[in-house]
Amino acid sequence: MTANLRLAPVKKIPAIYPDSFTEASIRWFIFNEHQNGFARCVRRIGRKVLIDLDQFESWIDEQGGGKC
Repeated sequence: MTANLRLAPVKKIPAIYPDSFTEASIRWFIFNEHQNGFARCVRRIGRKVLIDLDQFESWIDEQGGGKC
């Protein structure tokens, strides 16, 4: 297991990535996590849902939208 795991609750994602993601968009990704590959970004501890930020950033890079 990674010693420096960076985790954030869903509600904090819009503050970490301003102008990119809303809480609703993250919840949609989670709801469809098995279809869109987002499952690797999600960590659950009881009812708490956390996002692994390193996996999230990797997942974003792999989405292949308009490459700059």
